[in-house]
Amino acid sequence: MTPGLVIVLAFGIGVVAGLRSMTAPAVVAWGAYLHWIHLSGSPLAFMGARWAVGIFTLAALGEFIADLLPVAPARTSAFPLMARMVVGFLTGASLAVAGGVSLWLGGVIGAAGAIAGAFGGYQARVGLVRTLRVPDALIAIPEDAFAVAIGVLLISRFL
Repeated sequence: MTPGLVIVLAFGIGVVAGLRSMTAPAVVAWGAYLHWIHLSGSPLAFMGARWAVGIFTLAALGEFIADLLPVAPARTSAFPLMARMVVGFLTGASLAVAGGVSLWLGGVIGAAGAIAGAFGGYQARVGLVRTLRVPDALIAIPEDAFAVAIGVLLISRFL
């Protein structure tokens, strides 16, 4: 795999983190656990541990539910955006390490992807809700599925 492709994948997993903050680490953890990506011997080896898979999977499921609640904060507000950037860094770094690229470069690219995903996802969701004149949940649920599918697609490139 070329370094350029690894960087694109790191940006992509960051975009997934921007859409759904806990989906990205859940997908990466599953990928590491199933040995689709190889993080052993790196500082990110913990991502393949059973406990990490369990925690991130439960967090992703909880986020899917919480996102449907009217009290959910906007993904572009300060704290949620910062959290997405941190998760984008973690997951981008994980894919970078798996692809033989600098952890730090992958992390920064993943964080940038998270910003793009958060703002792009917000604009797309609001635009679709307004244009189609449908309840937010009718867009949120397919957005969840889209984030999972894109995350799995990105991780599968390492097979």
